[in-house]
Amino acid sequence: MLELLSDKPLKHNLDEIVRLGAKQMLLHALEAEVAQVIEHYKDNVDSDGKRLVVRNGTAATRTVALGSGNVQINAPRINDKRPGQKFTSHILPPYLRKSPKVESLLPTLYLQGISTGKMKGAMTEFFGEGSMGLSPASISKLITSWEKDFDEFKRRKITKKYAYVWADGVNVKVRLGDDKKVCILVVIGVTKDGNKELLAAQEGYRESKEAWLTLMRDLVSRGFTAPLLAIGDGALGFWSALRDIEEFKLTKEQRCWVHKIANVLNKLPKRVQPEAKVLLHEMMKAPNKKSAEAARLNFEAIFNDKYEKSVQCLNKDWEQLTTFFDFPAKHWVSLRTTNPIESSFATVKLRTKSTRGAGSAKTATTMAFKLLQECEKKWRKIRGFEDIENILNGVVYKDGVVVVSESANQEAAAI
Repeated sequence: MLELLSDKPLKHNLDEIVRLGAKQMLLHALEAEVAQVIEHYKDNVDSDGKRLVVRNGTAATRTVALGSGNVQINAPRINDKRPGQKFTSHILPPYLRKSPKVESLLPTLYLQGISTGKMKGAMTEFFGEGSMGLSPASISKLITSWEKDFDEFKRRKITKKYAYVWADGVNVKVRLGDDKKVCILVVIGVTKDGNKELLAAQEGYRESKEAWLTLMRDLVSRGFTAPLLAIGDGALGFWSALRDIEEFKLTKEQRCWVHKIANVLNKLPKRVQPEAKVLLHEMMKAPNKKSAEAARLNFEAIFNDKYEKSVQCLNKDWEQLTTFFDFPAKHWVSLRTTNPIESSFATVKLRTKSTRGAGSAKTATTMAFKLLQECEKKWRKIRGFEDIENILNGVVYKDGVVVVSESANQEAAAI
């Protein structure tokens, strides 16, 4: 088999061996499937006693793209004369030209930065000449189906309760239209089970208040209820919109430390930035609010005389920078920054960079939505998600631990 058991020298390279082995295994599986079906229906006969389900040679040669490469298959056929019935292979359905894994590779390659013009060459490199359906037209059809998925996503009802949300706007390049960039507004939420879920991805004008208002009101109209905490950078549009919506009056604000640190450092000369960065990280990773405040005062004492603007930049959002101390300590690493959005959008930026921008604002937003959906499959639960139930039920935390009331202490003492 495959010349491995003969005395002849090996003529195939490793990839060829794998491809031929995959072909043999597929043929064996198809033969076994046909044999099983014929055996199962052997008692089904006509008035002359002849079987209704019998073997009927092989089908015409079909090229199928598998993970190991293209193979040519002559699938066994069945003549099925049962009234209203027809045999269909579950392994190799009619007209199938690509395995599900290869089918999913198309959108993956596209989303990772392979342009439609280069798609066929890239796929031919892996699967050989004659690859079916691996063309720019296939990608165009994919994008059309993604647009339908996106429309359904934007209309779906929201029934889950979310404890936290991250919000951010990310600019991506476009080639068509008057504007050369489109700002995509993104909201990601954390469920009571600790799962991170994409809530919204919508085109917005420069993170304006009006754009965020439209997005948030749309979420509310579809059943979204206010989270306990919203995390975002200092962009005024989102926070102004949040305060204007009655349903979010009680939602607390947490500013992104990564954005804040970058903004503060930008107001300092490069020679003192390393020292300042150490102090800023000391505040962000402080074990409690008092320690963070002490680090802030130290920063102010060192830099205020010469670099007052950097201190003002830090102080103006201080209360919102330290809100996370009022939530479970295990959640702090997730609540201090908008990293879930930033890291996911690195893929979007890679895609638009390699193709010199999406074709249009609609295509850019649709592509971002699909990329975020792909990222969502790999998002891990928030650390310490067991505590989410507590905060949703109104349990109070201070410096990351549960606050025990005096009455509870008295009851414990009495016991």
